[in-house]
Amino acid sequence: MDEKINRLFFAMCQYDAGDPRRIQHFVKVHSFAMFIGYAEHLDNRVLEILEAAAVVHDCGIHVCEQKYDGQCGGSLQEKEGPAVARVLLENCGFTPEQVDRICYLVAHHHTYTAIDGADYRILVEADFLVNMYDDSLPDEAVRAALNSIFRTGTGKKLCAQMIQKAEKRKPGGTAEK
Repeated sequence: MDEKINRLFFAMCQYDAGDPRRIQHFVKVHSFAMFIGYAEHLDNRVLEILEAAAVVHDCGIHVCEQKYDGQCGGSLQEKEGPAVARVLLENCGFTPEQVDRICYLVAHHHTYTAIDGADYRILVEADFLVNMYDDSLPDEAVRAALNSIFRTGTGKKLCAQMIQKAEKRKPGGTAEK
């Protein structure tokens, strides 16, 4: 992992200290985003932006909970997150251009229309992969998302694999009949 990403990762853990659920969430989103980004052959510049955005994408939740009587829905996160992200990113050495793009991603990560760029696309897919499991979305909702949200080959494959019915598997990964 890049040194700036390491600093950001630890800064975000400190920011979310005492809230292991939030830490676990961004760690999982970061992992999926990094995996999809590598599999989709993103260049290092875009991958670094994607990774940073995955780490801080939900950083506005605590502000929302305080400001809006416990409410922290997607649109509120998009509204409050960029200001928090900007401070974290600047303190970790990201360039102004990187900070601007990452803050844009934080401000749009729950907006599934007009997605502009592989970093945005993959962040949405990675966050959805984690949320669909954490929120126990019904298979029908996940199938609908598979057809409407997922565009990368890697994201589609991961989503489809995650909704396969749990069946006993033979060695080598094939389902028993």
